Amino acid sequence: MKTEKTNHRIVALSLQLGCLLLMLGLSLPAQAQKYPERGMVRKGNRAFEKEKFDRSIDNYREALEAAPENWEATYNLGNALYRTEQYDKAAESLRRAASDSLRSAEERAEAYYNLADVQYRQEKLPEALESLKSSLRLNPDDEDAKFNYTLIKRRMQQEQNQDQNQDQNQEQNQEQQQQPQPQNEDQKGDQEEQKQEPQEPQEPQEQPEQAEPQPQEGSLSDQELEQMLDAIQAQEDETQEKLKEKQGVLVRGTKNW
Repeated sequence: MKTEKTNHRIVALSLQLGCLLLMLGLSLPAQAQKYPERGMVRKGNRAFEKEKFDRSIDNYREALEAAPENWEATYNLGNALYRTEQYDKAAESLRRAASDSLRSAEERAEAYYNLADVQYRQEKLPEALESLKSSLRLNPDDEDAKFNYTLIKRRMQQEQNQDQNQDQNQEQNQEQQQQPQPQNEDQKGDQEEQKQEPQEPQEPQEQPEQAEPQPQEGSLSDQELEQMLDAIQAQEDETQEKLKEKQGVLVRGTKNW
């Protein structure tokens, strides 16, 4: 009898385990149906890692159709659009991700950092500078963001100095053209003879060539800029490798959440 009772208890336990496994098996598809965007984001991440960016863009967009407020899909979509050089759309997506106040400071700082890189590619230097400021407010210890901020600001100052030099040179040339030229005695005598004799039409005189813009005193020359970058690179080993990637601005690998 003890043996029979033991057999019955084993059968009953097996039935309970079977029911539990059946319930767990049914719950997985139910979770997938309840949150389909999660599966699409994972598919997009796998395609992104394989550098199939067009496919990952489609996956992230499908995820956003199911859940428009999904932060991961929004942020990752911006990174994928950046890789396909769709900069306007990438900036829009990353700006939405960066402005989500419900996300952590680290996540929003990453979004602002990548947004600044997109804006730099668009030659929107003031906007890129502001995005880096926002990134540093959220993550003050980000050395890459500090370096990019310094580099972009120096470039803006250099371009501003060049514009000012060009304006000054143009003004000087205009003033020189408007001032009367001094005449010597021979020239005066020639002019008096020309008054008495019929004058022949004269060919137009060539205008003086515009002088090359000269760097202003105190402005940053190309050599000084290179020295500044060398000093930063000497302090940061990682910067030396990243600086060679694209146009001097550090491009951090976009992290997909």
